[in-house]
Amino acid sequence: MKPLSGNNIRQLWLKFFNAKGHQTIPGASLIPYNDPTLLWINSGVAAIKKYFDGSEIPTQKRLTNVQKSIRTNDIEYVGYTARHHTFFEMLGNFSIGDYFRKEAIEWAFEILTSQDYFALDVNRIYATYNPSDTLSKQYWEACGLPADHLIPLEGNYWQIGEGPCGPNTEVFYDRGEAYDPKQQGIELLKQEMNNDRYIEIWGIVFSQYNAVEGQTRAQYKELPSKNIDTGAGLERLACIMQGTPTNFETDLFYPIIQATEKLAKVTYAESEYRPYRVIADHIRTLTFALTDGALFSNEGRGYVLRRILRRALRYGKKIGIHEPFLSSLVPTVAMMMHAFYPELTSQQERVAKIIHAEEQKFIHTLTTGEQLLKKHMDEGNITSEQAFKLYDTYGFPIELTIEMASEKGIIVDREGFEKLMEEQRERARQARVAISSMQKQSADLLAFKTPSTFVYDGLPIQGKVIGLFVDGVAVKTIEEEGYVIFDQTNFYAESGGQISDQGSWENIQTRLEVLDVQKAPNKQPMHFIKVSFGKVSLGDVFTGTIHTRKRQRIKKNHSALHLLQFALRKVLGTHITQRGSYAGDDYARFDFTHNGKISYEEIQTLETLVNDEIAAGYPLQIEVLPIEQARKTGAIAPFDETYGELVRVVTLGPNSKEFCGGTHVENTQDIGVFTIISEESIAAGTRRMTIKTSTAAYLALKQREKMLHHVQETLQAKSPVEVRDRLQVVMNEKDNLKLQTNHLLDQLANQESQVALAGKEMYQGQRWVIRVLKKTNKDMLTRIADRLKSDVDAMVLVGEDDGTYPLLISFNTKKLSPSLLAGQFMKLLTSKLGGSGGGRPEQAFGALKSIDRFLETVQELRDASK
Repeated sequence: MKPLSGNNIRQLWLKFFNAKGHQTIPGASLIPYNDPTLLWINSGVAAIKKYFDGSEIPTQKRLTNVQKSIRTNDIEYVGYTARHHTFFEMLGNFSIGDYFRKEAIEWAFEILTSQDYFALDVNRIYATYNPSDTLSKQYWEACGLPADHLIPLEGNYWQIGEGPCGPNTEVFYDRGEAYDPKQQGIELLKQEMNNDRYIEIWGIVFSQYNAVEGQTRAQYKELPSKNIDTGAGLERLACIMQGTPTNFETDLFYPIIQATEKLAKVTYAESEYRPYRVIADHIRTLTFALTDGALFSNEGRGYVLRRILRRALRYGKKIGIHEPFLSSLVPTVAMMMHAFYPELTSQQERVAKIIHAEEQKFIHTLTTGEQLLKKHMDEGNITSEQAFKLYDTYGFPIELTIEMASEKGIIVDREGFEKLMEEQRERARQARVAISSMQKQSADLLAFKTPSTFVYDGLPIQGKVIGLFVDGVAVKTIEEEGYVIFDQTNFYAESGGQISDQGSWENIQTRLEVLDVQKAPNKQPMHFIKVSFGKVSLGDVFTGTIHTRKRQRIKKNHSALHLLQFALRKVLGTHITQRGSYAGDDYARFDFTHNGKISYEEIQTLETLVNDEIAAGYPLQIEVLPIEQARKTGAIAPFDETYGELVRVVTLGPNSKEFCGGTHVENTQDIGVFTIISEESIAAGTRRMTIKTSTAAYLALKQREKMLHHVQETLQAKSPVEVRDRLQVVMNEKDNLKLQTNHLLDQLANQESQVALAGKEMYQGQRWVIRVLKKTNKDMLTRIADRLKSDVDAMVLVGEDDGTYPLLISFNTKKLSPSLLAGQFMKLLTSKLGGSGGGRPEQAFGALKSIDRFLETVQELRDASK
């Protein structure tokens, strides 16, 4: 075993799997992108699950990464155990429809035991597997793992609801009898008992089945593309390779503990370890999360961070630290992790300021809150009202109240607390003023008429705070979040279909994160901000900096919409009128009047026209003109805009001239590439086109290319040119097979109809067929009925089709009793036997839930209709 540092382990992992043909993909941000199902990225596979469910095909089928992750569901165990963390790193290797079980196990064994890599003692490695997964057992044995080191466990099966699932194998390392005080040995693994001897270091999931609700695992069908998903815990591997008692003594934590000791009055050993471990864990989480753009708040991930910081501060008090101190540990975290995460160093000053500001907010309430909590605990259990006041007035997280109370064996009314919290949220919802309705509801905003100037160039700008509003009410200071108006701003406020800019306003004492910009009732740009650190007051001066790359992407998409409108009018006709638009940073869309679907050839022509305008390199021209003079220029005016005395006319070459207040590229060449992603109808006479430009357009085109390549491979065509010919061959084969199938089905229907006809019965002079047909679906029932109609007067046919019972009733109403109507008979029969259906008097279709007593019930209903 090698005494490897955390960074050595990361590098060796990537080096090994690179040598096995894996592409290294960068770890994703802790804040999930476009995935509302996750609060944080919480595993190695979380950021690439789009490849596993087949929604996107990766450029490389073998991938490897080091993924930072946050999980807080077990936060109360952090500091109490050797291995629970809120922030951790997962080493992963993934196969998307490429190699499978054999290679995954062989490579796991190789990297763990090879002298060139981790060099672990094979005699200390154990693996668990699902009892049904005998292949995994065979492959581990073939690698050289002793048979008595392989433990079958029913729990070794990965499944979360419907979708990809499969058995998994887990790798454990035996740290020896020193960590087994009761000398229980291998029973610790077999009985799945929590222990410090056998440490799980790696999990490999064989994602090979599709889980379906209501089915047993034995019924799951195999996935068309089987995948490998693995995760090895960096902190656990470091603990083993560095020979430390717990993860906290490794180089991934211990420098933080040493830095904390310099601030504390109690040493690491004297503290019984827990406070130091909580602090070391939590400051890593805070530093990484804030670096990735998260902020403290009272909800969502911001509340999680606030809870983590306050928990760490409380444990700081236990070791004699009564002042804000967490921010001083940020440089230590950055120094430890810089080699692999250089962004920590570049962001450490900003992150430290944010943490220090949050500490200051909490530290002065912590003592008062603790004293009040102790008073309540002396009186007995904690009521919901007491817990709520601690949270609402003193900022005490309910989890912290519960944790402190549990140490004294005191119960907290959590359910009552949550009810009070929901009542507060409802009050807030009722009181909150929506941005879109501020003109109607905010007297303060309606009265605010101080002008604010918008500067188009997007360069950093100095602005003085002239207005502050929280829920539409004017205030003098904001410490959390609210709306800020400056005397001048470089932030574009959402209007005309273009989304707002984002960015920040900052001075020495304060940083404001701008999340949105809207227009106030009197048209001033109004910034929705969250305070990262410090506070903002009327009269403060800040420097405003927009997210330049986002602005550039928005400008390209917005300018492309202008060129698209010209192209639409040229290709489809001058009847084209804008009916709405959206210009964002990822894509843009244009709604317009037109009847009828736009053909593929027309879309190709539109793309060519727009790209020609882009390539021509027309410079942007801006004129601010009196409204009547502007109209005389021939500029197009959006249908839903109202204009003042002066209007802004945007010209992009000889073919595009529009009224527009948005931001645009300096030259059409800046747009780069243009492509139409989709075209659809959204209302009668209104179409919508979605477009992308620049890098996003290039990636969209590459995605189409990948799809074409996949089709080419599937069709076994030698080149993309042959795809059409090969596809035609496949379609011809399909048509031939369909003809053959129909011919065979007709033959089968003829046979079944003859058998059914032989079993017809006479009832009151009428020819009846009542029959249960095995392995017969609705289509076959119809074929059989068509052949029986001329020879019978009434038929009631039920099929059996993979657990379902399709039903067909056909009556010759000219020869039967007037009370015998197929649709009515269907309703009576399904109400008796369970099911549903309906139809006309002559014919009805449906399905039964059961065919028990089918024949008897049909006869009873027939008799009752005499």
